[in-house]
Amino acid sequence: MTDPVSGLVVVDKPAGWTSHDVVGRMRRIAGTKKVGHSGTLDPMATGILVLGINRATRLLGHLTLADKEYVATIRLGQATVTDDAEGEITSSTPASHIDEAAVRAVLPAYTGDIQQVPSSVSAIKVDGVRSYARVRAGDEVELKARPVTVSEFEFDGLRVEGDVVDVDVRVVCTSGTYIRALARDIGTDLGVGGHLTMLRRTRVGAFALDQAHTLEELEQELVVVGLDDVARASFPSYDLAEREASDVRFGRPLTGIDLGAPGAVAVFAPSGEFLALYEQRGGVAKPVAVFV
Repeated sequence: MTDPVSGLVVVDKPAGWTSHDVVGRMRRIAGTKKVGHSGTLDPMATGILVLGINRATRLLGHLTLADKEYVATIRLGQATVTDDAEGEITSSTPASHIDEAAVRAVLPAYTGDIQQVPSSVSAIKVDGVRSYARVRAGDEVELKARPVTVSEFEFDGLRVEGDVVDVDVRVVCTSGTYIRALARDIGTDLGVGGHLTMLRRTRVGAFALDQAHTLEELEQELVVVGLDDVARASFPSYDLAEREASDVRFGRPLTGIDLGAPGAVAVFAPSGEFLALYEQRGGVAKPVAVFV
C-alpha cells in the first residue's frame, strides 16, 4: 500500500468562502481528513490560501511566519463596525478633498515596525472566546496593540466616487498584520474614517498567484507541491551525508556540523528526500520537527 500523497495545495480562494469552507472542500477533493491551512483569509478576501494535506499539515505551523503580500482597496469617508465592507457603516464624512499627496503623506507612519490594534471582529481570543464572537454578542471589545512589520506599503491609485475616495494599495507584511486595521487607522488619521472594500492575497512566502489554482481546477486535477519542494522553497537547506541522515531519521542531535543559517533549516538525505527541520544551537544541530 502506497503512502497517501502529502504536500501543499495553493488555492486561489473565492470571495464569500471562509477558510474553513475551503478546507472542507479540499478534504473531499483529496479524500483525506488531514487538511489544514497556514493562515486564514476573511470571507470577503480572495487569493492565496495555502493548505497542507496529510503529513504536510505538521509543516504548516512552521510556515506561518512567512511574509505575505496583498493588493487592497481602502474606502475613505466611511467607517464600519468590522473595518471592512461586510460591516454596518458607523460614520460617514465627506472625503472628496483627500488627494494622492494626502494619502502618500500618511503611509510612512504605517511602514516598518509598528504597533497595530487588530480589528475587534478578528479571531483573536479574549478570555478564551474569539473577539468576533464577543462583538456579535454585544460586548465591548478592546484589543491590545501588537507588533507587526509592514515592509512595503505602496500607493497604486485613487478614485473619487461622490463623497468617498477609493485608494488602491499594495502591502507586504508579516503574518498577523490586519489590512483592514490599516484601512481603519489611515481613515482615522485623515479625519474621514476608512474601511476595506477589496482584499486579494497575492503571495504567501515563496508561493505566488501563478502557482495557485481555483477549487474548480483542483476538482479536475489535484495539484500538490511535494514536501521536498516545499521545504526547499520555504527554508534554508542543508544536504546531509548518509550517516547524518540516519541519525536524523531517529531524531538525534547532530554534532560537528554548521547548518549555516539561524532558525529552522530543512535537512535532506543524499537522495534529496526532505527529512526534518533542524536548528543550530551552538556546536550542535537539534531537531525541531522530523517528517519521516
